[in-house]
Amino acid sequence: MPDNRAWALPYLALVLNALVWGVSWWPLRELQGEGLHPLWSSAVTYLLGAVAMLCFMPKVWGEFVRHKALWLLALAAGTTMVGFNWGVSIGEVIRVVLLFYLMPIWTVLIARVALNERITLKALLRVGLAFAGAVLVLSPNGSLGFPLPSNLAEWLGLMGGAAFALNNIMLRHQAARTAQARLFAMFVGGIVAPTAVAAFLVVALGEGNAFVQWPVLPGLYGGLVLLAFAVTLLVANYGLQYGASRLPANVTSVVMLSEVVFATLSAIVLTNEVLTLQVGIGGAMILLAAALSALENKDAH
Repeated sequence: MPDNRAWALPYLALVLNALVWGVSWWPLRELQGEGLHPLWSSAVTYLLGAVAMLCFMPKVWGEFVRHKALWLLALAAGTTMVGFNWGVSIGEVIRVVLLFYLMPIWTVLIARVALNERITLKALLRVGLAFAGAVLVLSPNGSLGFPLPSNLAEWLGLMGGAAFALNNIMLRHQAARTAQARLFAMFVGGIVAPTAVAAFLVVALGEGNAFVQWPVLPGLYGGLVLLAFAVTLLVANYGLQYGASRLPANVTSVVMLSEVVFATLSAIVLTNEVLTLQVGIGGAMILLAAALSALENKDAH
């Protein structure tokens, strides 16, 4: 029994993380309804996380400041938050999440440029599979076309996925840094990038623009949702750290794909979104490409 529990807990921790992120669109939309744009919600949430880390692990600040590569990790993580959190708040959750998981394409390209990794035939096949899935997801139902996003939410999902691929590559590149410093860098990025983008849009487009306004103090309900969201993300991130440190990296990557399942089911149940056959097949192709990428890398970790 102890052995079974020892194996089960890391899996459950990863599934918890995937569940939280899969349904994260709901609290973000609730907060948006309370007048707090998802960019501001993201910044406040990660501010709470960063403050908590500094209270219990103050040395992470020094490590973060000394190693400039962690700043790039922060930028990648922050851009990921901008793309994903804003995208799922304003668009079709299913499409945005699937576009976010086009990571096999971006990972191959970025790893080639940043790490000089060789592009293998298997990598090209995964890129082709993911690209074909994107064609199905982005094309109007019943037709096929070049996979270009048709609205801001889809562009944000695509951007978030590219940034997440860079985020994962930087995590590998900075493996010599402590896990706490890498996590803190991601929290800093989650504060700075959403805040910078939101502030820039308000200043550049003026108050009253259709994208984002200055933050307002949420009411009691909004405050409770924000606090619960922040605590839940902290717990989920701990689950990711716990599970990922006890399971092979390829297993972690495959288990985390369950986020798409949670996002799809929650969007169908809680909204009027419908998973069409075309989008379902395209999504399956994207997820298969991501899973194959994770499985091929199992010997590298």
